Amino acid sequence: MPPMNAFALSTRLSSRALLPYASYAARPTAGLLNQNIRNFQSSSPKMAAQGTSSGQPIVGTLDSSIAPRLPSFCPHLFAAKKQKNLSFETIAKHLGREEVAVAAMFYGQARASTEDIKKLSEILEIPTEQLEASELAGWPDRGRQMEMPPKEPLVYRLFEIVQNYGYAYKAVLNEKFGDGIMSAITFSTKVEKETDEKGDWAVITLRGKWLPYSRF
Repeated sequence: MPPMNAFALSTRLSSRALLPYASYAARPTAGLLNQNIRNFQSSSPKMAAQGTSSGQPIVGTLDSSIAPRLPSFCPHLFAAKKQKNLSFETIAKHLGREEVAVAAMFYGQARASTEDIKKLSEILEIPTEQLEASELAGWPDRGRQMEMPPKEPLVYRLFEIVQNYGYAYKAVLNEKFGDGIMSAITFSTKVEKETDEKGDWAVITLRGKWLPYSRF
C-alpha cells in the first residue's frame, strides 16, 4: 500500500469519510454452502496459523440482528472461519488483501474476484464451485446493513467521530485541496494497533482519491 497521508482523530482515525456498511437480500445458496460446512476436513496444508496474533478471540459469529439483511452466504463464511479458528488477519495474508477488505467480503459489502474465491476456497475448505455459485462474486447491494444512527456502541463511536468532527475535516480539507470530496470508491483502509505507556490505541486509516467538483 502506498504511504498514507491521513489526519488523526482521538482514536487516530484519519481525515477520511467512513465507508457505508452494506447488505444483500437473502440468496438461495445457503443449502449448498451449509452442506459443505458440515463436511469440513480437520486441517489444510495451506492454512496459516490459527487464532489471532493479539491473543484475542476471533470474530466467528454473525450477529443475528443483521444476518437477515445480508446475503445468505455470509453466515456460512463466518461458520467456516469459526470452524478453522482463523482471524481476518490470517485470511487476508492468504488472499494478499487488507484485513478490512476481507471482512467486507464476509459482510457482503465487497465483491470477491476470481482469485479471491480460489484462495478463500483453499483456506476455508469450501469447494470453489460453491463459492462461485453464491453471490460472493456478484454486485454488492451496499448501505442496507444497519439503521442510522447505528446502535452498536463501537460502530456508533465511528459515526460520532464524523458527527463531531465532520465540518472541521471539511474546512481543513477545503483549505488543503479546494472544493471537492474524498472518494469512498477509489479508496483503501486499514486497522492497526499501537501500544505505549498510556495503553492501547486504535489506528484507523482511510485513504481516498480527492475528487474536485467540476465547473460547468
